[in-house]
This record gives sequence, structure tokens and C-alpha cells, in this order.
Amino acid sequence: MFAKILYPTDFSDVSKKALNYLKQLKGAGAKEIVILHVIDERKIEAVAIYGTGDSFVFIEKMREEARKEVIAIKKELKKYGFKTKARMVTGIPLREILRVEEEEKVSLIVIGSHGKTNIKEMLLGSVSEKVIRKSKGPILVIKR
Repeated sequence: MFAKILYPTDFSDVSKKALNYLKQLKGAGAKEIVILHVIDERKIEAVAIYGTGDSFVFIEKMREEARKEVIAIKKELKKYGFKTKARMVTGIPLREILRVEEEEKVSLIVIGSHGKTNIKEMLLGSVSEKVIRKSKGPILVIKR
């Protein structure tokens, strides 16, 4: 039923919790996991404009740390027998998640939700909340 799953991750604790749920979906017919990490272009712009020091070095360090995290996730999922595909992109997280959902023709998105309730989240909405509203397919949301 859920043969190909999109797993957007920001490497947070709740994303790691969602990873544990992914492993359990193997028994439900899950075969392939598309791991997606989006480097938020707005953060890169902020570092370039307001950062002190060499922003290029900072951004490259951020990308390298993300690569290491993605490799570790791939290895862990392969131990459970999943076929994996990793995608690291720069952009707006919501747009990239929806674009990859369509490009990869996934049957399910498994995403963690931070459950923040501060003013910014109430006004703007979280990424997971926006994905829920705009995604074309089913979503499994893992709460903190």
C-alpha cells in the first residue's frame, strides 16, 4: 500500500522519532524511502547578509554536516531492508517537499511535527501543517 515513502528530515529529535515509525512500516509493504533534507534558502540568505566571518565556509560546513546525517540515515534504513534514495536540495522546505512528492510519486509522506505553539507558528504555520494542507497524498505526522 505504501511502497514508496517520502521522509523529509531536518535531523531534529522529532524527525528521528519519525524515522523509528518508518522502520515499522516495512511490515506494511514499504519498500523504498526517499530521504529529503532541505537547506532553507532563507537561512542561507540571512547568513550571507547578516553573518560575520566567511559565510561561504559556514554554508559549506552546514551542507557537509547534512550529508553526514543523510548517509547515517541511509545506512540505518538499509539495515531494515529498505531501498533508499537521498535528496538534498536548497529551497523553501514546503515547496521542495511538495515538488519531491510529485516527482517521486510517493505513496506516503512521514514527517515529524515540532508542535511549537509560539506566536510565529500560530501566525505562519509550521512546515508540517502546511504540508498537511497542500499535499496530494496521505501523510503520517509524528508528534513530539
